[in-house]
Amino acid sequence: MSEGPKVYLLTNTISPYYRPVFEHLRDSVGGLRFFVSTATERGRDWKPEWGDLPVTVQKSWKYATHKRYEAGGSLEIWRHIPYDTLLVLIRERPDVVISLQLGLRTLQAAIYRKLFPKSRLIVWNALSEHTEKGLPAWRVFQRKVLLRVADAVLVDGASGMRYLQSLGVKREGIFPLPYCAKIAPQLRLPLEREGSVARRLLYVGRLINLKGLVPFLTVLSDWLRKHPDNSCEFWMAGDGPLRGDLEKFPSGPQLRLRLLGSVPYERLPEIYAQGGIFVFPSLADEWGVVVNEALAAGLPVLGSRYSQAVEELVSDGMNGWTFRPDHPEEIYAAVDRAMTARHEELNEMRRAGRERVLPFGPQHGAKYFLAAIDSVRPVNGTGHSPLR
Repeated sequence: MSEGPKVYLLTNTISPYYRPVFEHLRDSVGGLRFFVSTATERGRDWKPEWGDLPVTVQKSWKYATHKRYEAGGSLEIWRHIPYDTLLVLIRERPDVVISLQLGLRTLQAAIYRKLFPKSRLIVWNALSEHTEKGLPAWRVFQRKVLLRVADAVLVDGASGMRYLQSLGVKREGIFPLPYCAKIAPQLRLPLEREGSVARRLLYVGRLINLKGLVPFLTVLSDWLRKHPDNSCEFWMAGDGPLRGDLEKFPSGPQLRLRLLGSVPYERLPEIYAQGGIFVFPSLADEWGVVVNEALAAGLPVLGSRYSQAVEELVSDGMNGWTFRPDHPEEIYAAVDRAMTARHEELNEMRRAGRERVLPFGPQHGAKYFLAAIDSVRPVNGTGHSPLR
């Protein structure tokens, strides 16, 4: 293990699918510590399990708000304000601070950066062009100010990179950080699917309007009405406020909906094994780690291009079918191609999907963090290494 700089990573919480990334990062950065605003976020199906990661839960205020998206739908968001961030940083004096998002947590980290000029600030952004549309002018100005203080910026994908450049961030200061989650359990699943399972649709995630499930079901039902010789099973693993509407959805005899309810994280691989095609019709997602998991499990993805994971990982016609979720005719065309694909074509897509996601394992995620850290780390106590 290299001692390296003293690096503090500030985030909301540590999810089980991201924990292996942080474990690899800890093995490379001896002075790494994690500060979370909450042990677990409301509405999540996992328990806080950090292993031997050096994690501190901060003193935080939290409140619920609703964020509305330009493409449609809204999402209840719990805002966490870790109000002791600046005091912790002043007391501990880290060399490098990595702070998630562009809120009050990062504002405190930016103040620390100004108070201690030898320190370095990396801002980690989980966002895309679609998630950030419609922000008020004052929020855009606030973000521009914070980003000017940052020495480097991490972002999920190309869409997020374009958004940051629109705020004036120079390309050489932006480092990619795609979601490189835990996928080993899914990689162990067989690629082949029996005929009765090959076209079974599967969705995994929260049942909320933002995921675009009702518009997708409406188009799927229309396709089935126009193809009376076809039928379809659609399994949904997850829970949320939309469940009642989904239970009442007029699916008709050709469409069999099965709501599995909340599924523990460790049981998800067996759910993926029972699916044939993964559905992700999100109206806006900064990523969508279930896309990584589905591809690793051998499921072609029928997904929205407003999810950055779909944009980055799914090639239309190669390992899935893509569409814009606010264009019903595009959903219909994608559904038609998925439902009429030959069995041999689906098998080839399964192999291509798994191959595509192999470079997105946890060890690779740690390397993305390290690239940003190495670009800003102090050299002999003065200055910092040039941006790559």
